[in-house]
Amino acid sequence: MFRFNTLPAGKLLISFIFSLFLSFSSFSQNVWTLEDCIDYALENNLDVQKQIQAVESNRVSLLQSGLGMLPSLNFGASNYWNTGQTIDQYTNTFATTTVRSNNFSLSTDVTLFNGMQKFNTLKQNQIELMASRYDLDVLKNDISLAVAGYYLDILFNKEILDVAESQLAITTEQVERVRKMVDAGAAAQGDLLNIQAQASTEELNTVETRNRLNIAYLSLQQLIDLTVSRDFDIEKPVLKEVAPPAELVTADVIYGHALNTRPEIKSAELRVESAMKGLAIARGGQSPSLSFSGSYATGYSGAARAVDPSIPPVITEYPIGITQLTHDTVLGYHSTYSYKTKSFSDQWNDNDNFSLGFRLYIPIFNGWQVRSGITQAKIQRNIAELDLEQRKRTLQKNIEQAYADAVAALQKYTSANQKVQAQEESFKYTEQKFDVGMVTSYDYNNSKKDLTSAQSELLQAKYDFIFKTTILDFYMGNPIRISQN
Repeated sequence: MFRFNTLPAGKLLISFIFSLFLSFSSFSQNVWTLEDCIDYALENNLDVQKQIQAVESNRVSLLQSGLGMLPSLNFGASNYWNTGQTIDQYTNTFATTTVRSNNFSLSTDVTLFNGMQKFNTLKQNQIELMASRYDLDVLKNDISLAVAGYYLDILFNKEILDVAESQLAITTEQVERVRKMVDAGAAAQGDLLNIQAQASTEELNTVETRNRLNIAYLSLQQLIDLTVSRDFDIEKPVLKEVAPPAELVTADVIYGHALNTRPEIKSAELRVESAMKGLAIARGGQSPSLSFSGSYATGYSGAARAVDPSIPPVITEYPIGITQLTHDTVLGYHSTYSYKTKSFSDQWNDNDNFSLGFRLYIPIFNGWQVRSGITQAKIQRNIAELDLEQRKRTLQKNIEQAYADAVAALQKYTSANQKVQAQEESFKYTEQKFDVGMVTSYDYNNSKKDLTSAQSELLQAKYDFIFKTTILDFYMGNPIRISQN
């Protein structure tokens, strides 16, 4: 059977393929898609990590509030040595020697009613957990939109750089052509100086554009918390078509949809519900509370004594009188027993005790704390309601602004596109006339500047429209997408 590892050529081929694979993998890791950037940012952003911990904290609080409704069960044990005269708690007698004693207890307690405070606390913690999850979604959305904006900024600067380099290449060719014409005596030295000055200006503009592109790369890497690298690059997708939105998609329609789906609105609504539960908890402080408790206890004392059955008693006789007739001595008998410390098992049963009880607590006056708590809870409810209304208004303003910006960008793009077409024809005509000496280099440079300016305006309108429509799509619940696919 043929195997690569038996032949040097096979080893060489495997090494080559493996090296090629590593090179390809290393290269592919440096080209990031928009989705790659967003995923990396969400995974490494510290604010996201902190909010995840906040969600976990709320989950623990919810679990604790649920377990807090269950009866408590506690076991206690103690061991003491008492030296000197003391009253033993189990024999109720004086003890003058060192006595060891043990106490054991098992107790339970459960709240039967306390104005629904525990139940409302459980519901409030459930709401807070859901609200914190929506807060996490809000943070992720904000970061995702920011990444998309920086990503588009890189693409924009890339295209601007392409335009600048293209214009510089054209001007460089013109410099060489005019130099030859000057050498041949067919053009004035001033034309060469003008076109050289234009080339220098465009070269400076290219350098500045490349610097802006580098800064855009740096900004995106810093935003997603990626170690800055010169090898970092992004994928250039086929961007969405610049086209007017559907007639039915208006700012009001987008707002109506966003009002029911946006996490910032959901979070604010849940905060209102949480504040209402907080008010119910505060009002529960006015209600009587009823609790049940039970306990079992026993113990051991070294002072507890019992007759030792293994040692017979000592019987002693003593006279207690004489008979009346015979005057015989009447004897009495006294038994002296031997004692030992009572066994642990016997004392466990002899000293055990049980208790059951109910506790009723009726608040009458507590320094106005309950009333103040209710007032504070009402204020928090009002603040939550105002925050909800503020978020709704902010959302509506943002959507209206984004929609207006998108419409304006579309109009600007349409006008700029027409302007570019006109400037391209104008520049082509001017260039032809310049080649035959019918216009000066000054006119040529002005026509070229107008074309470059028109191309820049077109690119600005294009990317502004794509970003604004991306925001509107996001408000409609669609994923962030800047490509046609």
